[in-house]
Amino acid sequence: MTALFDDFMPLAGDRTYGDDHAIQGGLARFRGRSVMVIGHEKGADTDSRVRHNFGMANPEGYRKAVRLMHLAQRFGLPVITLVDTPGAYPGVGAEERGQAEAIARAIETCLQLTVPLVAVIIGEGGSGGAIALAVADRVLMLEHAVYSVISPEGCAAILWRSGEEAPAAAEAMRLTAQDLHQLGVVDEIIPEPIGGGHRAPSEAIAAVGNAIEAALLPLLQRSGAELRHNRRQKFLDMGKGDGL
Repeated sequence: MTALFDDFMPLAGDRTYGDDHAIQGGLARFRGRSVMVIGHEKGADTDSRVRHNFGMANPEGYRKAVRLMHLAQRFGLPVITLVDTPGAYPGVGAEERGQAEAIARAIETCLQLTVPLVAVIIGEGGSGGAIALAVADRVLMLEHAVYSVISPEGCAAILWRSGEEAPAAAEAMRLTAQDLHQLGVVDEIIPEPIGGGHRAPSEAIAAVGNAIEAALLPLLQRSGAELRHNRRQKFLDMGKGDGL
């Protein structure tokens, strides 16, 4: 986050159970403007990936996100979310602590906000674990990212009872940025450097920053009531277009 945001001050914990390292968030400055930033963290090597649970959040992670969104609402700060997760953690402990309720509460909070909310799918957007941070006024997506209700392998296991059909499942699910933009699920595709964002991280980060700024500025001119109404209507209208 520090590559895209200045003066990032992490705010930890859900004040109920504990802190979830799979979701990071806090106050920051984005190109001179105070914002609340919340995002998934997968880690960069084996040790950090284990520490961050490979970006799979527990209920306390989503409750932390809700707490930070409420804080942003209180102080009138735009919210920027960065989505990169294979999905919410499906462990027994997570279910015992209310995983489904926590995700639903995060989605509800996104819909209730009267401050601008911009979400960026920066890598993998998996199932409700991704949607919990992506019910936004503007949903942006990197060119080579994916966003789907389930992994192709999981879909293939359900439909064909064989992981070997994952390529066919991926094609049918239309999980690419190009497909999702055509369907109206995402609002804008952010171009990546040749070979993918990992080949030239600084270029990819700059492109993400430019796209966030272009999406955020018009939203700052709208009233809170208009933002909330338009955001709710945006998601209610999904599935009504010709593309679906």
